[in-house]
Amino acid sequence: MINKIKQYDWKKYNYSLLVVVILLCLLSAFTVKLAGGEEDGTRFMQNQLMGMGLGIIIVAILSVFDYHFICKFTILYYLVGLLITAATHTSLGTNNNTDAYRWIELGPITFQPSELMKIILILTLATVFVKLRNRLNHFSTLVIVGALTIVPVFLILSQPDLSTSLVVLVVMVVMVVVAGVSYKILGSVLAVGLPLGLVMFWYIQQPNNFFLEKEILKPYHFRRIMGWLYPDVYDPTGDINYQQVHSVRAIAAGELSGKLLQDGGGEGASRAYTSVSVNESDFVWSVIGEEFGFLGCCLILFLFAFIVFKCFMVAKQSQDYLGRMIAVGVASMYMFQIFINICVVTLLLPNTGLPLPFISNGLSSMLSSMIGIGLIMNISIQPAKSSKGGFSMRNVNGNAPASNIDLDLEL
Repeated sequence: MINKIKQYDWKKYNYSLLVVVILLCLLSAFTVKLAGGEEDGTRFMQNQLMGMGLGIIIVAILSVFDYHFICKFTILYYLVGLLITAATHTSLGTNNNTDAYRWIELGPITFQPSELMKIILILTLATVFVKLRNRLNHFSTLVIVGALTIVPVFLILSQPDLSTSLVVLVVMVVMVVVAGVSYKILGSVLAVGLPLGLVMFWYIQQPNNFFLEKEILKPYHFRRIMGWLYPDVYDPTGDINYQQVHSVRAIAAGELSGKLLQDGGGEGASRAYTSVSVNESDFVWSVIGEEFGFLGCCLILFLFAFIVFKCFMVAKQSQDYLGRMIAVGVASMYMFQIFINICVVTLLLPNTGLPLPFISNGLSSMLSSMIGIGLIMNISIQPAKSSKGGFSMRNVNGNAPASNIDLDLEL
């Protein structure tokens, strides 16, 4: 292990990425304190700072712990991930004062297994693509990948947690495309899937559809979708879109530079985001918009874009196929979560609960995001490919035959 650490190219360590992540975490601590007010603000801030501290430790460990060795145990991670995700339906599960059982409670510790499951699935799919790299032109590969994905998606959807299920599906799709699966197969799937998706979108709008009757689609999901599509008909009183409408008002109230610069965030200052529930978590962007204004939002979006860009650059410069697939999975996870969260808060999409990476209050979300950064860090400092041991994969671009793929997972 020590010899392996000495071989790392520490000049490529992504210090700039780590600095940006820490900046977002500090911003998170300050923002959730404002969101919580006098009653909960200090507690929210302390939790976020604790999450940041634990996250930095995780990043430091994963930075030096070779991801090739980590991926030797993906089957174990996958099975454990499924078990703890399913455990939300047992006596260990808790709804955390919501309508969904998405958390497990172990004494004073409460965590959300689906957050960890996202990372586990990225590692699992990356390893599977390595194993099946010489069969990417076979439809069976897509079936295997789909089967590995649909099981956790079903468990997460049953909690219910539609937004995280969508994240998992999008990550899988992006990894399939980047992995090099035959365009003929992808084209065939798209030719069937796109019309089917449009028909499905129309069908779920029908009041007595199968998904509602079997409670696969919850009644409140249906109301949110219809209230978003047809607010005048399904939400004339504004009850369904209440959070989002008030969130948009809060963001608009921030104007160009935000209220924080105007009054310093003094006690007793009136804030529109106080009318938005869970403004410390899923709707934290409403707090950011009102306190920091348009310019502040643009700056934070730039920091998010920097993180996603860095992840994709690490994928491009990765020394092997496994590293590339992991980095792409992590990047797509961040990108989709950021996109969905902000679109929901600004009423561009139906209301669905999804945390904003590194900023939303919640230890599970913070730690899963930090695990992704730790993996990116380790991928970036891997030494050049060598025949003297370690993991090597000739021809990173994916043109090598199976006989040229050298899998040696020893440290």
